[in-house]
Formats: sequence, C-alpha cells, structure tokens
Amino acid sequence: MAVLKPDDLLDQAEKLVVPPPAGPPLQVDVRRAISSAYYGLFHFILTSVADEFVGVSQRTTSRYALVYRSIAHRTLREICAEAKRQAPSARCAAYLPPNGLGPFIQAFAAAVIDLQEKRHTADYNPQPRFKTVDAKLAIGAARSAIGRFKRANQENRKAFLTLLLCPPR
Repeated sequence: MAVLKPDDLLDQAEKLVVPPPAGPPLQVDVRRAISSAYYGLFHFILTSVADEFVGVSQRTTSRYALVYRSIAHRTLREICAEAKRQAPSARCAAYLPPNGLGPFIQAFAAAVIDLQEKRHTADYNPQPRFKTVDAKLAIGAARSAIGRFKRANQENRKAFLTLLLCPPR
C-alpha cells in the first residue's frame, strides 16, 4: 500500500494557488487547494493510527490497510469535538490521561474540525467565492496542526489515536 504523504497533498495544494500568468487562480483550483489541505491532515491522522497500531514496517500489509481505512470523517469529527472539550464527557473520561489530552491535541482537534467545515463548503457549496488567501490559510492551518500533533506528548497522542480507532459507546 502506498500511503499518501500529507506533505505531498499540502505541496499540491500550494501549487494549485500559484497565480497563472494572467489573473488569479481559477475557483476550481482554489477550492481543490482547500480540500487538499483538509485531506493532507486527514491522511496524516490515518497514517498515525495505522503506524501506531500496526507499525510502520507493516505498511504494505492488508492489516495496515484495514486500520488505515477504518477511520471515517464523521468519527474523526466526533473525537475531535470530544478532544476540544475542557472537561471530558463521561463517555470518554475513563480513557483519557489524568490531565486530559493537553493543549497540542486540543489545537489539533480544533483545526481538524475547522478544515473539515472549510472542505465541505469548498467541495459542496457553489455560492461562496474563495480567494487565494483562503487556500493559503487552510494549507498553513493544516501544516500547523500536524506540527502540534507531533509536539504533543506520546501518552496524549496515543490516547487520541485509541479513541479514534475505538470510539467509546
């Protein structure tokens, strides 16, 4: 399995908003850049889950692919909404570290929700007109969110990934 590299998706998004020789980038390119910014973040978390629970050395196996493909956008949104909370819900509290998921995971979660909403608007709402700066902000937010996730301590990252793979009922 060839894992999609988040940086490749984000680099592609940046290329989409390079101004052409005349005029601004096309709306379709700006919209695709916003969408690719979210998908860079989405594939980062899919890779993180599968690397954590199956292992980097197993990326070519069907088990890795199974875990990679097991995360739905809705589940990601729901767990991110939970992660943003200052006080965990009763549903999740037992599975979190004593001090919660920490500010880096909270910031990551907020960015995921924001970028998912921007992607939905860019992909499905024909009314708004997007500017190059909108796409550049989305790309920067995705890169920043990935950096925050990586800076979170291991226990907080693993707790978040566990909730994502095994959402409590």
